[in-house]
Amino acid sequence: MFGDLRGKSLFEALPDALNDPGYWGVATTTALALVARGRIVPSVTADGHDTWRIGPLDHADELHLRQLAAHGDYDELRAYLDAVADVLPRGGAEGPFAAAEPRHVPELQAWADEQIKLSLRIETTDDLRFRAIVQVRAITDPHPRDVRGSGRELDAIRAIGRSTWPPLHRLLDQADLTDDEVAELLTTDIEVHWPKNLTTSLSAKAVIGEPGGRFSAGDLLTFDWQLALGDDVLTEAEMDVIAEASRPVIRLRDQWVLVDPALRRKARQQLKPITAVQAVTAALTGTAVIDGEHVDVVPHSLTAAITTVPEFPQPAALRATLRDYQLHGLRWLAHMTGLGLGACLADDMGLGKTITLIALHLHRDHEHPTLVVCPASLLGNWEREIQRFAPGTPVTRYHGPQRTLADHGVVLTTYGTMRLDAETLKNHAWGIVVADEAQHVKNPHSGTAKALRSIPAAARVALSGTPVENSLSELWSVLDWTTPGLLGTHRAFRTRWPEPDDTLTKVVRPFLLRRRKSDPGVAPELPAKTETDRFVSLTTEQAALYEALTRDTLDRIAASDGMARRGLVLKLLTGLKQICNHPSHFLGHSSLQGTSGKLDLLDELLATIVAEDGSALIFTQYVGMARLLEQHIEQPTRFLHGGTPIPQREQMVDDFQQGRAPVFLLSLKAAGTGLNLTRADHVIHFDRWWNPAVEDQATDRAYRIGQTRPVQVHKLVTEGTVEERIAALLQDKRDLADAVLHGGETAFTDLTDAELAELVQLRST
Repeated sequence: MFGDLRGKSLFEALPDALNDPGYWGVATTTALALVARGRIVPSVTADGHDTWRIGPLDHADELHLRQLAAHGDYDELRAYLDAVADVLPRGGAEGPFAAAEPRHVPELQAWADEQIKLSLRIETTDDLRFRAIVQVRAITDPHPRDVRGSGRELDAIRAIGRSTWPPLHRLLDQADLTDDEVAELLTTDIEVHWPKNLTTSLSAKAVIGEPGGRFSAGDLLTFDWQLALGDDVLTEAEMDVIAEASRPVIRLRDQWVLVDPALRRKARQQLKPITAVQAVTAALTGTAVIDGEHVDVVPHSLTAAITTVPEFPQPAALRATLRDYQLHGLRWLAHMTGLGLGACLADDMGLGKTITLIALHLHRDHEHPTLVVCPASLLGNWEREIQRFAPGTPVTRYHGPQRTLADHGVVLTTYGTMRLDAETLKNHAWGIVVADEAQHVKNPHSGTAKALRSIPAAARVALSGTPVENSLSELWSVLDWTTPGLLGTHRAFRTRWPEPDDTLTKVVRPFLLRRRKSDPGVAPELPAKTETDRFVSLTTEQAALYEALTRDTLDRIAASDGMARRGLVLKLLTGLKQICNHPSHFLGHSSLQGTSGKLDLLDELLATIVAEDGSALIFTQYVGMARLLEQHIEQPTRFLHGGTPIPQREQMVDDFQQGRAPVFLLSLKAAGTGLNLTRADHVIHFDRWWNPAVEDQATDRAYRIGQTRPVQVHKLVTEGTVEERIAALLQDKRDLADAVLHGGETAFTDLTDAELAELVQLRST
């Protein structure tokens, strides 16, 4: 930037910088804003001449500069801001400040060294006119003194006044203040000591009008200013007095009150009505943005209207007795959907979200059908659960080549069919639209998510055991579907909440009900669950392949960059995991050839499990590995993957649950959610997904309501390999794993060459 200024003064270059849409344009605008707010301090140059520098900066200012400096050099940015701060007071007739030639002001050296702070003491006359006495004090001295110094000290103060508050220059000779100057002092950064007979405790909040009983998401609610003197709310008549005041001081409730011009404007300003969803967000956070200003909000009874869940008995037609937490879930869903606000039931897998939703359907009026959108593997489960718990309720599968819609009962469809037939579905009247396993629409830009958003309904309900698998953006996507506008736009949400905080929790809590199996009073009848990392050694063949692939690929990675490098990293990690599974998996054999530590352990586990009349689920993320295992396992086995037709899936589940096949091989992505496989008392993760939430969902196919036996979870890990390093991270740093490893292998593509080598190199055991 400084190189661009050759041949012209900095002041002459400022217009060009302001017109720059990039980094230096933002820097110039920032400098002007800081100077306008008085964020400049006197200092001296190395040769003793007076100069101005940016400061002091509060935390928000410093954070803004650090963020801006991420696009450049921080020291260079500060030097530029200081240059702008120094040139503006001397900008000449064309500048925003009075003309001031650079001159030698030795007194500024003392001000800079001693950190002198300037303030004003205000006095009032009998007729309530104002006078200002200029005071100074060292920052370490709490007692200011009136300015009675030498001419040089006055010169320093006048120099300060030219950049902070121009009337300060005059007050050294003439102390009387105009009403306009008094009003300016109410908003300036100058330290002001007001007389004790005046109060500045007038404040304003935005108040949301009471909804007047029940309301719905489409209602418009009043939004007005409420002024208060201390803790006492002003009447409409008193607000009229403030609005009509011609001076910055008025007599109110037997005391003199200083009135900020901005507060006077609010006393007469009529705010536009806001939607119920906007009002809910403001009420729950306690703040709102009005004309670019963050203001406190008085919610009246709106918060209570949302959070107070009425009690009622479960539907008489429900052929089951809801557990206490399920009955609360039903009441909560009925309350939220009755308001038209939508909700996400995010209970742990296996706690009965399906039966709770069936009860909700029975509780609501049946003027329009309920649409349930779910993964294809869950169509049969939904149909059986409805027939079991709500006999007589019509159920229609909107799936397959001859699909037709129904005008009553429950309509079941898949995400794929919903995406294809969005035009048909959005022109049908729905009472509730339910998104089961709602993490399928966690990407708001996907075709599936856009299709789901296009289907209108009186209310929307998301069901998900993991509403946040990878990032807060997934939470936004789910809740913006159930209750559009609750969290603002996606861009605004990411800016406001890069990380979760208490305010976000306040907003989300009424719209997301989350219960875990470990919570007191939730599913106390569930038996114990034991998770064990089962360590095995690589065979000689595996170790040779592992070292050869590591050595060759690390050399290629070191010689590449960009997308090519990322691709090589992913290829390396995938290859190493396949070698850890079995050499034949990596080499692409059609049958198992050679040996594998994992395979030997699996054989031992299955032999013991079946001998003890147990059943096992085996999860792998690789369909190819599952096919090899299917050929190898001697016990009766079923294999479910993404390409398995729905009727065949349902038959496989029935075979396993009825004990006709004690071993169930499952593709993690195709069968990690939704299925009820409580026959299993053992869960084996043959390879690791590197995402705890995904693995927990898979385990919960067995560890859910209906399970009567303790569940043993076996996680197979090869010693000395990348698997062991990741297993340790998942075990010892679970919170970090949730934050960093959510992307699986892709989380490691940005590691340096040295970090990557440390992660994958084979170590002796």
